[in-house]
Amino acid sequence: MRYRHHAVAVLLSLGLLAGAAQARTDTALAHRYFHVQLGAASAQPSSGRLLLFAIEAKTAEAEAKTESKGKSSTVDEVDANPFRATETSVAAREVSRWVPGESLDIDVDGQAFPAGWSQLPPGDYYVQAVLDVDHSYNYTGRGAGDLVSEVVKVHLPSASMPTLTLVKALPAHDPWVVPASAPAPMREAVAAARQHAALVDFTSPSLSAFWGRPIHMRGWVLTPPGYDPKASGRYPTVYYTQGFGGNNDRVMGLLSYVDAAMAKGEMPPMIWVFLDESSPTGTHEFADSVNNGPWGRALTEELIPQLESQYRMDGRTSGRFLNGHSSGGWATLWLQTRYPKIFGGTWSTSPDPSDFHDFTGIDLYAPNANAYHRPDGSAYPLVRDHAKVLGSFEQFAKLERVLGAYGGQLASFEWVFSPRGRDGRPEPMFDRDTGAVDPAVVAYWREHYDIAYRLQREWPRLKADLDGKIHLYVGTADTFYLDGAAHKLQAVLDGLHAKSEFHFLPDRTHFDLYKQGEDRQGLLKQISWEMYALARPDSTRKAPVAVR
Repeated sequence: MRYRHHAVAVLLSLGLLAGAAQARTDTALAHRYFHVQLGAASAQPSSGRLLLFAIEAKTAEAEAKTESKGKSSTVDEVDANPFRATETSVAAREVSRWVPGESLDIDVDGQAFPAGWSQLPPGDYYVQAVLDVDHSYNYTGRGAGDLVSEVVKVHLPSASMPTLTLVKALPAHDPWVVPASAPAPMREAVAAARQHAALVDFTSPSLSAFWGRPIHMRGWVLTPPGYDPKASGRYPTVYYTQGFGGNNDRVMGLLSYVDAAMAKGEMPPMIWVFLDESSPTGTHEFADSVNNGPWGRALTEELIPQLESQYRMDGRTSGRFLNGHSSGGWATLWLQTRYPKIFGGTWSTSPDPSDFHDFTGIDLYAPNANAYHRPDGSAYPLVRDHAKVLGSFEQFAKLERVLGAYGGQLASFEWVFSPRGRDGRPEPMFDRDTGAVDPAVVAYWREHYDIAYRLQREWPRLKADLDGKIHLYVGTADTFYLDGAAHKLQAVLDGLHAKSEFHFLPDRTHFDLYKQGEDRQGLLKQISWEMYALARPDSTRKAPVAVR
């Protein structure tokens, strides 16, 4: 039917059909098609999710000029930006087997965001096609192995749609290679850190049994200056979990920062384990899940014992600490509350919602809860820049749906929190078309993963091992409204008369929370010394005045 609709639309554009035919083909006319050819980008048949991006020429040229500081208005990439969700139009289709030289049609009024392209204002647009070969676009964007076309300038609407040709495959990138244009101190820091970092690649027995194939747990171990594997002393160890979008290749900047700070004495000598919590479904959060498998058990019962047998790590509870930001902040908060006997404290920053009464501003437990609209019909915001709303929950969800079924932030929550459906996939927490929240799914979320609810219910049992171990930092202008859930978690702990530390940093966002003065990671130095003081209370080593 797709090709028949396309033929009718062309005939109508040439004036060859009219009258009654016009009435019968109104729906067909609403659909436009681009043609994409698999060209020199691949010599083998390919598959994946074909994505087409379009942006108004004047907007793209203005942004290119700003980024090049007025030197050029050349547009060499067109991509979606969740912080400007409706600026770029996206269309998609799945491709199961694409032979080199073959052309495919992509219906830009079918799976499309923010709307079908026939609704775009007339004008010039820059368009680019991408084949997401491993369905990872929602998590990492375009990356190694993805096939891309050149950027083409077109006028829309047009009776004759151009053919875009996928001409190149994006190359793999060595995470340790710093561009020559980078400042010398940065290049030197990365080179030095590489000498003290070792890859973690551990095949988990429990996760492999769950999936029926080898599942690897990955990360990096960073040892402190002067570390001698044959010496007898042990080091406090920090387990750091990355936020959404992070992986083993994207942690080199932070790893290098920690290495340099320890070398200068600005951070105490500790072993840092930078854990990769990414997976094809998003972030697994190191939570035991009926969908993702037993990640928490694999970490605490398999990987940590393996690392402690290999490195001079302090294996006492008082020598193991947690730190993570965003989704990593939720993961560390979860690990500390789920395994309080294992870890000596968590410093969780801007964690994802820890109380589902405030899921980025939405009360999931409210009667007739809706993720898109408040009871008065107004839209729930999801992304802000201080007082300015940048995007709604609905826009974010619908863009994610077009980009693909796997790896998106909202779908990732469901892979961790939801029960498994009859089709083997997690039950959706909310309807992607209407925003209606499923109370049965939310009840499962509450019982298993609402941290505030679990603490309130189980505090008498947890108190002895958990009291005083929760340290949380979040900005009052958090980009994703995560300060709301943090306030509710604090209220629960205060109501239990629990010892905890909550810091709401005035006017700080999700992305500048760690900044102290000119140091963008200054808070990390402060946190590291707080950990060290707990692990080594009698040490004469103290934080420099500048980082206290």
